Amino acid sequence: MELLQRILELDKDVFLFLNGFHNEFWDTLIILITRQETWIPFFASILFYIIKNYRSKSILILIAIGLLIAATDQFSNVIKDSIQRLRPTHDPAISHLVHIFFGKGGQFGFVSAHAANSVAILVLTSRIFKNRAYYFLMLAWVLVFCYSRIYVGVHYPLDLICGGLIGWFIGWALYRLMMFVENHFFFGRSPKIEKTELSRKDAGMIALVFLVSVFTVFLVVGQLYFHKVL
Repeated sequence: MELLQRILELDKDVFLFLNGFHNEFWDTLIILITRQETWIPFFASILFYIIKNYRSKSILILIAIGLLIAATDQFSNVIKDSIQRLRPTHDPAISHLVHIFFGKGGQFGFVSAHAANSVAILVLTSRIFKNRAYYFLMLAWVLVFCYSRIYVGVHYPLDLICGGLIGWFIGWALYRLMMFVENHFFFGRSPKIEKTELSRKDAGMIALVFLVSVFTVFLVVGQLYFHKVL
């Protein structure tokens, strides 16, 4: 029990340290980064290459992704309601120290559904695509996306780490389930998901969409900040 208390105190200290880096420019930038809507073009490019490369089997992949999102959301909510660990924004011990500018979120934050979702998507799609460049691109997005949840004050690092572990397991389990379904119900139908890889060219196009999305976010925030300063 004493060890758990030390871990929780360390978790709070790390949170306050990471949450403390802020200014008006980064506040606006992180609001856009932490919004899933910002990344719609990026996700759309991933879906495009899933459909392009796997044709009729893309239906199987899209169903797996839908189940993945539902499973991570529901499982995270069950844990939130069971553990009932207060978010930093609702914790009376530190809420006065938290940089809050985006909203307090729900009352409980352990575990993070955002972390579970993003890591699960990373695991499932990187196993489907089997492309190292794509994996590291997605990993970079996951890390930035998860840090944004600390920046806006709604999650402790431990919320994100445990949410990520749950997402990793669900992503892996759904990939294995998808392989089972393909091998037993899609006899000899090509392309085989397990043997088809994302090409360098296609990975480059996904990376380009990602970079354009990031550039657009910085451009919009820069314009807003510039006019506000003036």
